[in-house]
Amino acid sequence: MRKGAEEKQRTAGELSTQYISKIKMPSSYTEVIDKLQTKFKQGVTKPLDYRTQQLKALYRLCKENEDVLVKAMRDDLNKPYFESVICEIEFVRNDIRGMLINLEKWAQQEYTSKHILLTFDSSYIQREPYGVVLIIGTWNYPIQMTLSPLVGAIAAGNAAVVKPSEISPATARVLEELLPLYLDKDCYKVINGGVVETTELLKEKFDYIFYTGCSSVGKIIRDAANEHLTPCTLELGGKSPLFLDNEVDIEVACRRILWGKFINSGQTCVAPDYILCTEERQEEFIQVAKTILKEFFGENPHNSGDLARIVNKKHFKRLHKLMASGSVAIGGVCVEEELYISPTVLINVKASDTVMQEEIFGPILPIVPIADVDEAIRFINDRDKPLCLYVFSNNKNVVKQFLNNTSSGSCCVNDTVVHLSVDSLPFGGVGGSGMGRYHGKFSFDTFSHKKAVLIRNFIPLLEKLGALRYPPYTDKNMEKLLVLMKKRSNFFPKISYYTLVFLLGIITAVVVRLTFVASGLTKYLPHPFQ
Repeated sequence: MRKGAEEKQRTAGELSTQYISKIKMPSSYTEVIDKLQTKFKQGVTKPLDYRTQQLKALYRLCKENEDVLVKAMRDDLNKPYFESVICEIEFVRNDIRGMLINLEKWAQQEYTSKHILLTFDSSYIQREPYGVVLIIGTWNYPIQMTLSPLVGAIAAGNAAVVKPSEISPATARVLEELLPLYLDKDCYKVINGGVVETTELLKEKFDYIFYTGCSSVGKIIRDAANEHLTPCTLELGGKSPLFLDNEVDIEVACRRILWGKFINSGQTCVAPDYILCTEERQEEFIQVAKTILKEFFGENPHNSGDLARIVNKKHFKRLHKLMASGSVAIGGVCVEEELYISPTVLINVKASDTVMQEEIFGPILPIVPIADVDEAIRFINDRDKPLCLYVFSNNKNVVKQFLNNTSSGSCCVNDTVVHLSVDSLPFGGVGGSGMGRYHGKFSFDTFSHKKAVLIRNFIPLLEKLGALRYPPYTDKNMEKLLVLMKKRSNFFPKISYYTLVFLLGIITAVVVRLTFVASGLTKYLPHPFQ
């Protein structure tokens, strides 16, 4: 089995090059985009029934083609079956389930508060699709991070162009073949290719762009979006730090840290990039890590079927150079022809070392010794804002210090990576680690324009009050308007709609009875009300 995987890995780069060379790039993507715009303007993608139908079709794609998708990811990354299902395919299926459960509720009008002058008018937020959106996926999680944004785009009522990453060519090819078989071909297009094709694609005018990848390309995407004033979400990355307290359970912490770091062979945007801890804790961590890594991957991780491989030779060589930093305490084995790097831990790493100058994105975990919490916080704040911050501590005050004195896209305490499974939490970066957010309702909102709506009536009394705004202007009218428009705290308690209806029903019943009593007509009331 391992031999077959090795052969696939040796040809991964060639496969990507050959696949791109076979793609016939049109002279312009304008015709493709125009057809999608036409369908969108005709309202094809907007009805909730249509969105539900397309989401169910995408769900069937993931369910009926699980083996095909797993094989493609194994060809690209030698990704283990377990990781392919749990972290990719089932992630998308769960995303779709959540959308189907909540779509009708999320699409409803959201009514807002008003000032006194508009008391009897309606004001609400109406979520509407942007139009034709461009989704550019990434190679490390080629199913999850390509299809999960598509789920949000479909749910919000958009048409879409999907651009899978050319660095994971087998998965890109499978998506190109499968998506048209399940989704409406007139409203959802897959376009494959490399840098040249993507560059041409970005010249077109989209209504929204969603990109997942590295910061350098993210800047190019942002520049291209600015040409058409197109809003965009950039899911980037960066060096996500991990603070390890001296008092935390080292065995449990170590197990969670190593899993989060070495899943997908460290090629995860939210993987812990480096550890900050005292020298004493560093020694304890190394001893426990050696034992746990043997439990995870056996005596020789090279023979384990649970370790992915580096995506291509370019990334392999980059990672190999980073291993010259500090001292290798665990691992350090590299086999270039198989794109294999063993789970590696570096100790006594300095801030100036090469491994600390860029996001690692591989199975290398440096440990930077620090004296205390304050030094760890200063170290983090001296660098770009990370996509995620990890804090391992049972001390609530320590956790609070990190939460209140650092900035990051997200923070996970006493575990790694699993916060992505909570779709009620937004996922996204801040500063250099990205802009925008998605997952669950945040995906729906990301691909929805929130249109402000005010509907007024023609009640004469209210028009008389509103007439205070009309010329000729007077000081008296201005004083009255200032009183009426003044922002006030809500006088009425917050009660549910059903409670309000119940109370109004009781009041109505009482008023009706009193009216009948005053008129001497109680004999006409139903028996319980007499």
